[in-house]
Amino acid sequence: MLTYFPDETMDPVQTAVAQLGRFPGIGRKTANRMIYWLIQQDPEIALTIGAALCDLPTKIKKCSRCYTVSTEETCSICSDAKRSDNIICVVERPQDIEKIEATNGFKGSYHVLGGSLSPLEGIGPENLRITELLKRLKNEEVSEILIAVDPDTEGDATAMYLAHIIKPIDIKVTRIAHGIAVGTEIEYASSNALLLALENRREL
Repeated sequence: MLTYFPDETMDPVQTAVAQLGRFPGIGRKTANRMIYWLIQQDPEIALTIGAALCDLPTKIKKCSRCYTVSTEETCSICSDAKRSDNIICVVERPQDIEKIEATNGFKGSYHVLGGSLSPLEGIGPENLRITELLKRLKNEEVSEILIAVDPDTEGDATAMYLAHIIKPIDIKVTRIAHGIAVGTEIEYASSNALLLALENRREL
């Protein structure tokens, strides 16, 4: 695990700006504005934000079953006896689960791949949690795999690959359909659009 030790000779403001700039979508200008806003607030705010971030590496785990983020060994969804175990919704990221759950249109379990196939970026099947998914299919009584990956080139490749390796096992493979525009990430789709996509899933 990498540990960050600040250099006492460096400007603390610029050091903080540089660290915030590591977040996706946060450029130097935005990071600079955030840090100067923070400096103008009560010091307790910066300490509270910092403490919350420092808690993440020690308090957040990956669910041993579906690999979403969790504070326990098994997440609350996988631990819920009221959820259906015969359908697994496969997503790219943990935050996709939050969006799907907000629709109240899915009551099965999940599986987080950890990304999508992208040969140009060197991401192949061995870089995703596909082996773990296949193990679940052997150990659990699953009748359907619902693929809820992003509707883009990488998502299409991922969906087709999963269908190719899962259908021979005699398990139904479907994918969310109408409701999400091509190129839209699941994470940013509206709840209504996502619910419509879940209801209109199609078999692959």
